[in-house]
Amino acid sequence: MLLGTWNLENLYRPGGPYGPPDEAGYEAKLAALAAVITELDPALLGVQEVGDPEALKDLAGLLDDDWHVAVSEHPDSRGIRVGFLSRTPLTVVADTRAFPAELRPVQADDAGLTAGQAGRGVLAVEIDGWDGPLRVTVCHLKSKLLSYPDGRFQPRDEGERARYGAYALYRRAAEATALRALADELLAGDGQGRDVAILGDLNDEVQAATTQILLGPPGSEIGTPGYDRPDRGDATRLWDVAPLIPPGQRWSRVNSGRRELIDHVLLSHRLVHRVTAAGTGLPGEGPPGLPSVGPDPAERRGEPGSDHAPVWVRVGG
Repeated sequence: MLLGTWNLENLYRPGGPYGPPDEAGYEAKLAALAAVITELDPALLGVQEVGDPEALKDLAGLLDDDWHVAVSEHPDSRGIRVGFLSRTPLTVVADTRAFPAELRPVQADDAGLTAGQAGRGVLAVEIDGWDGPLRVTVCHLKSKLLSYPDGRFQPRDEGERARYGAYALYRRAAEATALRALADELLAGDGQGRDVAILGDLNDEVQAATTQILLGPPGSEIGTPGYDRPDRGDATRLWDVAPLIPPGQRWSRVNSGRRELIDHVLLSHRLVHRVTAAGTGLPGEGPPGLPSVGPDPAERRGEPGSDHAPVWVRVGG
């Protein structure tokens, strides 16, 4: 069984301010995405940047067999949201933007605007697994690509760049905290007995503080001496599968010429010990070929495919 996550990059139907300008561009984008998903052949794929739920249905219609679709009802200001494509029926168990009650709103701009909830909804579903239910969450945390007042993507000076970088970090950390709270509910203190996966665009790399928030108790990461030694943390810990990805493939986006792994798969104790392979791009192929993106996301409007590579994990029974 292959589980994956993929940022589809502005999946909108044509005619709006963010999607392809015409029908031909839309069809080219759908065809490029469908070709990758068909080759990837996931049982369940968490997706990000679904700008139009009907567009995700259009994409599902290009795939083989009948696929089940679920989308969050909580988009951001551009209308993008997370969702799932699944070969089997799924049940939505959570769709939320809420921060934990103890977490106060965080500053979001120079004017003092605060964010008291996630910018995009976090969606959790349940499907039939190998031996009981499999609970999977998909997320898209606050971007590292900064935007400034008046629709600018370039700062007026370096002070403004630093401040807005901090505001984005505050929001991303708060969203990671909210995501960890949902993971706690799904794990219910029984990571050894429950199959739980977190899929998504975390907009930060493996060792970033925001990513580390999601792991739970420290220690026992993949590749450490404690990985194969049971301890009390196994009940609530999540494992990022990044160390299992071949080093030559360990990136999912190219930002200003720099390769980075910002899309992640995290698994509960019961699930991580059944992993047989992990990767980016397509199984059996070499490193993913990706365009380099800059600070202005509008520059790629209408381009086919995506500026992200899928990240996936194969799990045995």
